[in-house]
Amino acid sequence: MFRKLILGILAVGFTAISCSDDDGNMDVNAGAISGGPFEFNVDGEADFVSGIILDDTHVVGSNSTWVITDDSGNILGLPPTLEAVEGVNFDGAGAGTCLIWYLRYEDDTAGVEVGENTSNITGTFDFSNSIEVIRNQVTNAGTLSGGPFEFDVDGEADFVSGIVLDDTNAFGTNSTWVITDDLGNILGLPPTLEAVEGVNFDGAGAGTCLIWYLRYEDDLQGAEMGMNANDLTGTFDLSNSIAVVRNQVTNAGTLSGGPFSFKIDGEADFVSGIVLDDANAFGTNSTWVITDDLGNILGLPPTLEAVEGVDFDGAGAGTCLIWYLRYEDDLQGAEMGMNANDLTGTFDLSNSIEVVRSCGVTNAGVLSGGPFNFTVDGDSDFVSGISLDDMNASGSNSTWVITDDLGNILGLPPTLDAVEGVDFNGAGVGTCLIWYLRYEDGLQGAEMGMNAGDLLGCFSLSNSIEVIRAEAP
Repeated sequence: MFRKLILGILAVGFTAISCSDDDGNMDVNAGAISGGPFEFNVDGEADFVSGIILDDTHVVGSNSTWVITDDSGNILGLPPTLEAVEGVNFDGAGAGTCLIWYLRYEDDTAGVEVGENTSNITGTFDFSNSIEVIRNQVTNAGTLSGGPFEFDVDGEADFVSGIVLDDTNAFGTNSTWVITDDLGNILGLPPTLEAVEGVNFDGAGAGTCLIWYLRYEDDLQGAEMGMNANDLTGTFDLSNSIAVVRNQVTNAGTLSGGPFSFKIDGEADFVSGIVLDDANAFGTNSTWVITDDLGNILGLPPTLEAVEGVDFDGAGAGTCLIWYLRYEDDLQGAEMGMNANDLTGTFDLSNSIEVVRSCGVTNAGVLSGGPFNFTVDGDSDFVSGISLDDMNASGSNSTWVITDDLGNILGLPPTLDAVEGVDFNGAGVGTCLIWYLRYEDGLQGAEMGMNAGDLLGCFSLSNSIEVIRAEAP
């Protein structure tokens, strides 16, 4: 009947066309038409014009017809009567703009045919003014109800259900369902609601999906996976969306066993009997974590067997905490020297098991000898005759310590012989103190430049022997 019109062409009016004889007398007159303009939605519902009036008071011309053109003047139809014009279903013409004209003409007129253009008509004729008929292409996707849905990404399949599409007023030649992320990126185009309800949202990982229903015409572009629904072009309508929130969860399970208490005495101390209840544990990756009581990460043994191979005696005095960690690939901060309180990403720490490492008995014994008085005069000054009563001494390790009178460590001679080899004249004027130190592994602060008052760990210092270095007279 009518050719389908191209969307978006702007309406263009035509000036009434007439022909006259050589004397300038008007031979034909189409009169004037009134009514409209008309505007319809191309939505599958029939659209008819009505109320058009032809003022034919001064109409002249042997022949007449009504003419329907597009907005470029192309003749789409030639209904012979106004009744025939009002019987035309403009919805069937598709989107665009039509113009309705009344034509009076004589027998010499040529070119009044469907498919021709009014600009090519020749002979004696006259067009009335035109009435515009605008046909808007519309689509309506209807309305969705159901949800929203919220799932845990935990390895268990998650399906939506109970979504209802109210498509009472929906219109559009084609349809599909669309699943996007929360930025509109198209993740899937399931063709039916059944297909939507067959999607396992657990497999999509953490985030938010949106479910839409789409009605569209053949000119739609951009409805492809990997594209963005915000960039769709053509004639289409998206329904409201239903949110599917997918929460990434991890569960480290529960530890039992312990607590453990050891003495730092040079004997190896291992934990045992720890049990992990991981019946409900979830997380792609796992490790064990050992921290101090402030959360500082001391070790990351990969297995429980590795945990049970840790010698806690070597850690020195203090408290350790044993944890089990489940996590996803976005975890950050799980490194020795970092703090477990600063972990970021998707993870879960189990409860902790305490390992208390108490100082065992350390006793440095008693020194006798001295005190010593030297004159700083350039002559070497050595101590001698110092005795160590170590009958009750204990501690896996030992050293001698020389400090100034404020406790600043000046030297750590390993043996008494090494102490008696120290030339105190070279130390200048002042007072030195000689000590004997017994300690366990893990001692901190026993370094030259440090202060003996800041030693940490399991240790015992003997009494001190004074070495006074006076200025020469």
